[in-house]
Amino acid sequence: MTVLRMGNYPPANMFVRAEDLEKQLPSFPLNAQACLNCGLIQVADQVPADFFTNYLYVPSGAATMHSHFAGLAQVCVDRAKGRLIVDIGCNDGLMLSHANKLGGKTLGVDPAANLAEIAAERGVRVHTAFFNPETAAELRASEGEASVITTTNTFNHIDDLHGFAEGVLTLLADDGVFIIEVPWGKEILETNEFDNVYHEHLSELSLLSIVKLGESVGLDVVDVTKLPVHGGSMRVFMQKSALKTPRTGIVGEMLEDERRAGMTEAETYTAFAERVRDLGGSLCRTLAEIKKDGKTIAGNGAPAKGNTLLNYFRIGPEMLDFLVDRNPLKQGLYSPGMKIPVLAPEAVAERQPDYLLVLAWNFFDEIREQMSEFEARGGKFILPLPMQLIIP
Repeated sequence: MTVLRMGNYPPANMFVRAEDLEKQLPSFPLNAQACLNCGLIQVADQVPADFFTNYLYVPSGAATMHSHFAGLAQVCVDRAKGRLIVDIGCNDGLMLSHANKLGGKTLGVDPAANLAEIAAERGVRVHTAFFNPETAAELRASEGEASVITTTNTFNHIDDLHGFAEGVLTLLADDGVFIIEVPWGKEILETNEFDNVYHEHLSELSLLSIVKLGESVGLDVVDVTKLPVHGGSMRVFMQKSALKTPRTGIVGEMLEDERRAGMTEAETYTAFAERVRDLGGSLCRTLAEIKKDGKTIAGNGAPAKGNTLLNYFRIGPEMLDFLVDRNPLKQGLYSPGMKIPVLAPEAVAERQPDYLLVLAWNFFDEIREQMSEFEARGGKFILPLPMQLIIP
């Protein structure tokens, strides 16, 4: 069933250069649909084939992600026991750099050549390619089998999940473990996180959907860990079905949680869409009232999820004077769709807006600490999700 029809927008990480502001940019329908058999939310695959070869998102811009990936690296090294760890969608190499410090034997796989260069500066080896069964066979021949394969916030970008899983089976050692980290679909629904839906995020996964995918290719979900990052995520552990590894209790508990949350019921998604529309109306009225009072507003963060929110609610430069983001790859560019300028965080002190709309709301604690001077001089934060809130 169709959950949200959000309109036609450019991909959420297709930031715009100043010289291209007047050009007609490619845009695609963003219609989220839900599978009532497994609770999987998906959008159609429409991004250009080479879109991820020069990518602008990096996890290292958030201090929270450094500690998070340090923890994952420890898990991987403990399980690998000196054997190969492969991170698919390794981005700027943050997780593998922590694994290297722990003595891990590592290899990253990522199609983004610009990010592979950053990873190399961290001492991380990267095979620059899209991951598929052919890539997996090539790597197994050149590197040997992998004891641990990870993919963090990449599995939800994949157009062919079955082909990806088959590649994992090719590369993974018979006793190896495949670890997936993705936002948990149940949390997305219950906390109104519609902004997790964008063209690059082809799938918002339930645990049930991963279980069913695994069953179809010969992988069993054997364990799962709940994570606080990105508004509520899950770390799913899978092994080859031939091992017959028993599931831990939490797998069944989370599957039951999804059933109780109605992830296979149409009414759940209808109610979700209604809440999102109500939140949009409330947020736009709040911003309009602030502007009517002569106050200024900027956006804090220029994440992909923020662009979903700005585009769907039609919040543009008439409301937000600028956005700030710590990622230097985005600074000096304009947000896709609404074309709001993206500046370095120092612009908040220089221009002194009265309010900051926190688009990277999932990192608010970190942002609040970084913007302590803004708050000390009387600045206020607007958190758009999970429920609209103004702080202080």
